[in-house]
Amino acid sequence: MIYQIYPRSFRDTDGDGIGDINGILEKLDYIESLGVNTVWINPMILSNQEDNGYDVISYTEVDPLFGSEADGERLIRALKDRGMRIIFDFPLNHTSDQHPWFQEALKGPKNPYRDYYVWTDGKDNRPYPNNWTAAFGGSAWSRELNSNQYYLHLFKQSMPDVNWDHPPLRKEMAEVLKYWIEKGINGFRLDAFIYIDVDKDFPEHPEETGPGQDLNENGGNIPYYLSEMNESIKEAGEDVFLVGEATSADAELAQWYTDPENNMVDKIITMQYFPEKEDEKDDAVPGDKQHAPLDLKAFKEVQKAFKAQEDRGGPVLFWTNHDMPRSLHKFASADSEFRDNAAKMMAALLYLQKGIPIIYNGEEIGMKNTAFDDPGNIPDAGVMDFYQEASKAGWDHKKIMRHLNLIARDVSRGIMQWDDSEKVGFTDGLSWTLYNRESKYNVEDQEKDENSILHFYRKLIELKKTALFQKGAYEMLETKDTLYVYRRTLDEKEALVCCNFSEEADTIEIAEEWTSGHIVLENDGNSLEGGRLLLPPYGAAVFIKDE
Repeated sequence: MIYQIYPRSFRDTDGDGIGDINGILEKLDYIESLGVNTVWINPMILSNQEDNGYDVISYTEVDPLFGSEADGERLIRALKDRGMRIIFDFPLNHTSDQHPWFQEALKGPKNPYRDYYVWTDGKDNRPYPNNWTAAFGGSAWSRELNSNQYYLHLFKQSMPDVNWDHPPLRKEMAEVLKYWIEKGINGFRLDAFIYIDVDKDFPEHPEETGPGQDLNENGGNIPYYLSEMNESIKEAGEDVFLVGEATSADAELAQWYTDPENNMVDKIITMQYFPEKEDEKDDAVPGDKQHAPLDLKAFKEVQKAFKAQEDRGGPVLFWTNHDMPRSLHKFASADSEFRDNAAKMMAALLYLQKGIPIIYNGEEIGMKNTAFDDPGNIPDAGVMDFYQEASKAGWDHKKIMRHLNLIARDVSRGIMQWDDSEKVGFTDGLSWTLYNRESKYNVEDQEKDENSILHFYRKLIELKKTALFQKGAYEMLETKDTLYVYRRTLDEKEALVCCNFSEEADTIEIAEEWTSGHIVLENDGNSLEGGRLLLPPYGAAVFIKDE
């Protein structure tokens, strides 16, 4: 079980309004009490902070924003002392333009660091080498001053892509990993790794202006680059866990990346788990910034497809992270009377399947998204264009912001709600971002309530640790779209997980051998009579029995 911490928003101890390493240290008792055995921490290495840590200035220095080198070592040691493993983020596709490598590269084509990045010559009669666009807007190319060469940046102009085709770069990257492994880090999340094999022919995108990422994802050299890296880091530690961020990967691609023979990564994090009802979007408005309900039928099909990972321990299981809105708010009922039931149901539905759960900090207390009222405060690319297009289509401000607040990544980065005080126990200063203050949905209040979401998560995590839910076979049963039912079996033990992903009560017909005495975990309002299980809105019940 992995607990993801977004350090900027977790706990601030020095009053600057930004979470820090000492804040994580302060809350280790709480983290341990959840029952998780691994902590994934988003970037705390030295950065220009234009992309909250993913624009790296130094891979081996702790950013003073979060604390000192000694603080970082204390954190690693403290987690180790508690028997917990640590995963660090590794932004390996690009650096900051302030990184010493890039500063050297700017000294000219003959500098040895020039080939650490991707360059090409300009073309006559056009402003850029080709029509690729960057993920954060504009061209994916920027021209060097006093030269006709351009460097590639698939994300931001200030984040130049590194050149994995260059052996010295690959060696440097392996050394970075070995440095942290020797410090005590057990694993890494490989950020945006699917773009590291750049097509050096630089073909035109078929659209007039098209995302450069489209033509540079999942390249054929990635197995070579990563297997070489894996062989190198074995010198520092045999058991290093690698999880790759592959936002566009379907089940087949995930199988390829995690195939042990390819020696790339252990697990994949993909955003393809959550198909939406695209037909409910307004054709007059750009679809990528519109919210639509979760397509429950397609969601089931995705889960079935990823069952192919069963022989590898199952896929990564997650509802949300720092790059996407909180799914409780987006796909369920964070603003209704069903909020508690929905949070509990979603946890049971996903995390008791076969696989490795990742719980994003605040999820375990039912936190919802923060809400922006000004589109100019949302840094996601294309927000202002969407606002203008939606306004032309007749959408009012409230409707536009509702959609933006259900698709923007920053809405999930609100600060952790430790109590219901004015600054929710996060800081004594001015918080770096927006946040919610709620009297019930904070750690202090939920600790006191045995029926809270927090206590439900603890019980669920204990269940997840059992052999049945770790190693047992997984089988989804055929039901209507809004019902989600599956069986876990191991030797003589069997579990049945029944969930209602709907605001309407519903009934499931189950075998009469299942009795209320077999229910080991449930949320509120369920009832069982004979072989009929009545599930209230967002109801969930977990049964276990010996054969």
